Amino acid sequence: MEKIAIIDLGTNTFQLLIAEISAENTFITLHEGSFPAKIGKGGLSSGIITDEGIQRAINGLNYFKEKLSEFNISTEKTLLFATSAVRNAKNSKEFCDTIFEATGLTIKVISGEEEAKLIYEGVNFGKSIGLQPSLICDIGGGSVEFIICNKKRVYWQQSFEIGGQRLMDKFMTTDPILPQSVESMMLYFENQLLPLTNAVHQYAPEILIGSAGSFETLIDLYYKKQFGKLPEPNENSFDLPKDEFIDSFRKLLSSNREQRMALDGMIELRVDMIVVGVCLIHFLLKRYNIEQIKVSTYALKEGVLSGFIAPYPQKDEL
Repeated sequence: MEKIAIIDLGTNTFQLLIAEISAENTFITLHEGSFPAKIGKGGLSSGIITDEGIQRAINGLNYFKEKLSEFNISTEKTLLFATSAVRNAKNSKEFCDTIFEATGLTIKVISGEEEAKLIYEGVNFGKSIGLQPSLICDIGGGSVEFIICNKKRVYWQQSFEIGGQRLMDKFMTTDPILPQSVESMMLYFENQLLPLTNAVHQYAPEILIGSAGSFETLIDLYYKKQFGKLPEPNENSFDLPKDEFIDSFRKLLSSNREQRMALDGMIELRVDMIVVGVCLIHFLLKRYNIEQIKVSTYALKEGVLSGFIAPYPQKDEL
């Protein structure tokens, strides 16, 4: 039995997964946690991680270290992956060095391509992907990863620096968001996502698979409304009816922060970013004529974990 910890240093949220891996290539999740480090706050648009953001990162990792100690996991068995905010920051090296000095934890900064690959591996480690072509979308605070794939192969993938925090900085100048801001955002997506549009025309994905983040909150809102409870924590794949998404989309766009927080199933961590998140999802569904939505709770962390469990499936060379 081997215990490992995987930490995803997202632009908005740090996430921790502690798992125990058996000799039979199975695993048990011992602990999952998150911390709203918001390292992109205040500096994302200018390409720096602020001193306050660095301090929040240290606070978050020290909080996680208490859990590492509780489960008796060494720093050598703790894997940290930094994504958009860190890889694009002018002070990226300073950030990683400061974190190491303060916590003893070493950060691996990954490229957008590596991030997309790990997200695919994570979603494919669950049970969301079938044999039909699907479009995976992972909306982070700094970047959004798109992967066109089926369970056997990746056809196309790309990371775009249009994450939720960047979209909020650019378009969410009022709350509720202005209709003209939504229109401007849709035009922005049309221009920024041209490579995705070309790939969709080529590979014709039939299903949108949302990975973690805002998609999980949409599932929570749906389950609370439909069943009066949250989903079972051991489930990793869900169907989200398109009409339920449209209903949530309309409510979220017409409400302010207080009204969004009052929605059964909403969490404070996502109450702001979900507005621009659903705008992107709505664009994808409408622009690419996709009728079916699935949600996977597995993402980057589980992609890393899958590398300890079983060999990756065959895919096209990327």
